[in-house]
Amino acid sequence: MDYQVHTLQNGIRLLHKPAVSSIAHCCFLVNAGARDEANGKDGLAHFIEHLLFKATKRRNTEQILNHLEIVGADLNAYTTKEYTCIHASFLKQHLERAIDLTEDIVFHSTFPEEELVKEKSVILDEIASYLDQPDEAIQDDFEDLLFKDHALGRNILGTTDSVTKLGKADIAQFISQNYNTHQMVFAVLGEYDFKRLIKLAEKYFGAIPANASDKNRVKPDITLAETLRFAKPISQTHGVIGTQAYAFSHARKNGLLLLNNILGGMGMTSRLNLQIREKYGIAYSIESNYSAFSDTGIFSIYFGTDTEKAERAIKLIHKELKKLREQKLGTLQLSQAKQKFIGQIALGEENRIGLIIAMAKSLLDYNRVDSLEEVFAKIEAVTADELSDISNEIFDNNRLITLLFEPND
Repeated sequence: MDYQVHTLQNGIRLLHKPAVSSIAHCCFLVNAGARDEANGKDGLAHFIEHLLFKATKRRNTEQILNHLEIVGADLNAYTTKEYTCIHASFLKQHLERAIDLTEDIVFHSTFPEEELVKEKSVILDEIASYLDQPDEAIQDDFEDLLFKDHALGRNILGTTDSVTKLGKADIAQFISQNYNTHQMVFAVLGEYDFKRLIKLAEKYFGAIPANASDKNRVKPDITLAETLRFAKPISQTHGVIGTQAYAFSHARKNGLLLLNNILGGMGMTSRLNLQIREKYGIAYSIESNYSAFSDTGIFSIYFGTDTEKAERAIKLIHKELKKLREQKLGTLQLSQAKQKFIGQIALGEENRIGLIIAMAKSLLDYNRVDSLEEVFAKIEAVTADELSDISNEIFDNNRLITLLFEPND
């Protein structure tokens, strides 16, 4: 994969992926997320992300929103457990406009009190809306079970109580402790000369003071199997079955990514979809997911079904997990699974904003970005024996937690 990297004196890294197009994309990625919040400050990282769009020393909310939108560009942001990302898409001639705004909102936001009050109300509505979606809410409750009394278990949005109590001092402290310039990447995908990009990066980001504050992330303890059921005002049963999994630097990460795709990943031909939805018509929605963090990960299976079918759905899920533990994939099965996964990854390259964000994250996580050929080679190197070993470790019944939301009538 052709890309270039330049590190500013303050530690901020510039990443460029050349692409011949009239459209360009950029993102500013900070290694700071919900897991970095202090106890009782749930939702702070997400709160800051919202407030970055409200006021800076040079711009008010309307000026921030109009700066790119007036030229037809798109500006957005999101927060995860470990990252905060601001990203934009625009006609390539508006690159400097995008860099100027990005630098302004990340480093010069003023967080006026009246905006804090307004944005708290917006986020409280967001929390209420989220809780009304059981397929979303159960994922957060599952993570709370999986990472008991640990920062990774926190809801990214926070709680009504925690968000209400957040203040300007909390924001300043979080930024000071977590917005480490050595843990920031500004990435650009577009048709640009790299020397010009370096000059622009130096112009807008070069004077930012270095911040080398240390992360204080603690690895969570392993949790043992349990089954919990909660009655909710819903019409269907929703369930999650899963456990802690590998960190993003683990040698078996690629094997679990492939295994997850086989079991319940993208497409209609995953084992869970074919066996549970297509063959038996039990679950309208069923999928598996694997998310890797810096020191752990999450593997989970989600399903939604009529309450009278829930127990059978659970049995069929465990039947598929048992097959993977006890039956190695044949040569043809493994080859087909790899080709399917490789094809999906290649198609994902067409999502240009997703691509540049993934590259920025890779630079933060590994200090390098693998080419597609290197990614494919890692997938091709996965063996049937390795998948069997991973299945017996991750799908061990002694580790699987089951959480069910059931109708309360």
